[in-house]
Amino acid sequence: MGAKTGQAVPDILRGTLDLLILKALSWGPTHGYGVARWLEQATDDALAVGEGTLYPALHRLEERGWIAATWGTSENNRQAKFYSLTRPGRAQLRVETANWRRYATAVFAALDASALK
Repeated sequence: MGAKTGQAVPDILRGTLDLLILKALSWGPTHGYGVARWLEQATDDALAVGEGTLYPALHRLEERGWIAATWGTSENNRQAKFYSLTRPGRAQLRVETANWRRYATAVFAALDASALK
């Protein structure tokens, strides 16, 4: 992964990729490349995910029943697997979003905290 500024970006925290995939699919069905492209655009190229990370995550989410896959034709007329969010996936997206908002708030509170008295 790389940042637009050329600085290295740490690996996506465990669990974050699942959340981001669910969010990408909340906009509608798409193939793996579409998920990766959305992630890059949504983060202003700060986060990117390779195929070796993305496709195992998509399969894991499919096994959990959070996404469903069907074969279709891509924009360039090639067979591609299209992923869509299921009802349990939408519920999981809401839960994970709330969890990450609480987590981020706590981390920012710690970063902004003054030294112990």
